[in-house]
Amino acid sequence: MCYPSDSQNNGVKMKNKRLEMSATIRGGSAKVFGGKKSGYEGLQKNVRKLKTPEIEVWQNQYTDKLYSINLDIPEFTCICPKTGLPDFAVIRIEYSPNKFCVELKSFKLYTIYFRNLGIFHEHLINKILEDFVSSVKPRWVRINGIFNPRGGITTAVSAEYKSR
Repeated sequence: MCYPSDSQNNGVKMKNKRLEMSATIRGGSAKVFGGKKSGYEGLQKNVRKLKTPEIEVWQNQYTDKLYSINLDIPEFTCICPKTGLPDFAVIRIEYSPNKFCVELKSFKLYTIYFRNLGIFHEHLINKILEDFVSSVKPRWVRINGIFNPRGGITTAVSAEYKSR
């Protein structure tokens, strides 16, 4: 790989012996390597505004008890927003109910919504967390997503909520 000298750099910065350039794209700054623009620019900008199916709940009759519920979704699927290829994952949810418990059929339909949706793993877990907390209002919840390897790398994403 060629490294430009200081006299030739013209906006090109050296960092850890890699060629790094800064570019202005649509009013923002993005880092590009080797002069190529990132294909992720602007993807998922409105992920928090997705209109997902309702997660239904039922009244917990044991609000005086502290206990936890575990949900495992071993065959979760969504789509890679970059390639359009399917992503497979195991989603694990552990929560302590307060006034409500999640209704499982509605939650199953909720998870199926993502089957044909292009979404980053990190966004997915945080979106599920936000929707779950909004509907179920648990004492606490922990959501883990373990995604099958993509490009030889397994991704595991965890997010938590604790009521005050």
